[in-house]
Amino acid sequence: MTDHVPKIVSSRHAPVPLAECALARAIRSIGDGWTLLILREALCGVERFDAMHDDLGIPRSVLAERLSKLVAEGILEQRPYREPGRRQRNGYVLTEKGRALTPALVALREWSEAHLPGGPSRLRLQTPDGQEVVTRLIRVDGSVLADPSEIVAIAKPG
Repeated sequence: MTDHVPKIVSSRHAPVPLAECALARAIRSIGDGWTLLILREALCGVERFDAMHDDLGIPRSVLAERLSKLVAEGILEQRPYREPGRRQRNGYVLTEKGRALTPALVALREWSEAHLPGGPSRLRLQTPDGQEVVTRLIRVDGSVLADPSEIVAIAKPG
């Protein structure tokens, strides 16, 4: 018995409506530029509102709205802290759901380095023992997919 490989033809429409697409849901959840930059801050260990505001140059109202949305989505959680002589405030840290976005953020950094002006980033993402991390597309059988053009979009039944 041979595996059936669908013949791919050019299409005028994506094979799945937006309402049924996980990628579309992800983009709606985290897809704007400020949100991605806030996630970068959190990935780098920046927890405090004022530090994010200073680093990003984002309007305070926009930062507050995006942080609230990320907390509501379960991507960030608030963690209280208090500086000496000051009132208690909330910092923001990645949840398990938020840390699961790391491969996507690493892939965006790699894509930028390869395809946008500016060259290699000074921001390195690495393991505690100093090994840089990279993304790879892996087939279900464990083999590395060398050429992303081999990927085809199909609709699963159901």
